[in-house]
Amino acid sequence: MRFVLYLILIGSFAALPSRQLRAQNPDVQQIKSVLAGQSAAWNKGDLQAFMQPYWHSDSLMFVGKDGVTYGWQPTLDRYKKTYPGKAAMGQLTFNLLEFKPLAADVYLVIGKWHLKRTIGNLQGHFSILLRKIDGEWNIIADHSS
Repeated sequence: MRFVLYLILIGSFAALPSRQLRAQNPDVQQIKSVLAGQSAAWNKGDLQAFMQPYWHSDSLMFVGKDGVTYGWQPTLDRYKKTYPGKAAMGQLTFNLLEFKPLAADVYLVIGKWHLKRTIGNLQGHFSILLRKIDGEWNIIADHSS
């Protein structure tokens, strides 16, 4: 009886599209939660909280239209300069498109970002690399354009 039940369960998972399987993946759910927390922090105007999931290391890499920024503090300083207040920050939303596991503790996430602002909307795409460090998902590289 257990074997039959096992086969039924395996068969039902095999019938799920790969997107549904990814949606049930606990790592993907944790990463989605990290990004939801980031957008909530941004929308409150709290850049310090927005930056919390970024790797607190000089090896953090942020790639934007002006080139590469290395390190957690320089990345925060870049955000503060580029988005000096609530009007510049606006309301951030993410559209998460792809989650690609690269290793047991590394994910590549591709998505779109959108800032709804009174001074003119902005939008673009991003790719981020996340690594699980001490049980927490940290953004170790971010390319946003």
